[in-house]
Amino acid sequence: MPRQSAAVYRRRRLVTLIALIVFLAIIGVSVWLLIARPWAGAATEPTPEPSASTSESAKPDPTESSTPSASPEPTPDATPGIVACTARDIVVEAVTDSEAYPAGVLPQLSISLTNNGPADCTIDVGSTTQVFTVSSGSDVWWRSTDCQENPSSMIATLAAGTTVVSKVPVTWDRTRSSVETCAQENRPRAPGGGASYHVAVEIGGFKAAATKQILLY
Repeated sequence: MPRQSAAVYRRRRLVTLIALIVFLAIIGVSVWLLIARPWAGAATEPTPEPSASTSESAKPDPTESSTPSASPEPTPDATPGIVACTARDIVVEAVTDSEAYPAGVLPQLSISLTNNGPADCTIDVGSTTQVFTVSSGSDVWWRSTDCQENPSSMIATLAAGTTVVSKVPVTWDRTRSSVETCAQENRPRAPGGGASYHVAVEIGGFKAAATKQILLY
């Protein structure tokens, strides 16, 4: 066989060297892939973290509550209430517009009310609690409640140490009254000529200690 030239041998050695380098590079890459396993991290899906909106929505609103708020308790009045009047402090008296009445003049009857107690007190001064009684001796001639219409109550405060007199007097028509004769026009008339009568009064459950004498002519 003819002997090949030196240039041919050099080319063969160069090709062989390049092939060896490529082979070693392939081996090195394969070993690195087996050790590093870069595909493992890419295949695993990351666990999603809760978003800010999710975490905020999970927190309870501080302005809202699942239970109803309790109604505020009423605050007690700091000012003590005024108590009702008592018999030991109240003085009741009968008041008339005159002591003697000529024929045909009708007596006007009122009530005087005094609070001798140390403190103000309340009392019902309405017509429901007012009673005027006119008597001659033991004979009761007239009572204001016999034919009373539409009685009413009125609670009033009576200041300590003061005296008040009813503003609107009650008129006695100088006749004998009874619940059976309220509609009669010709009821018996009280005798005059200087006859003596006594007026007793009561208001708010308190009676006058004495009567007021009047004379009819």
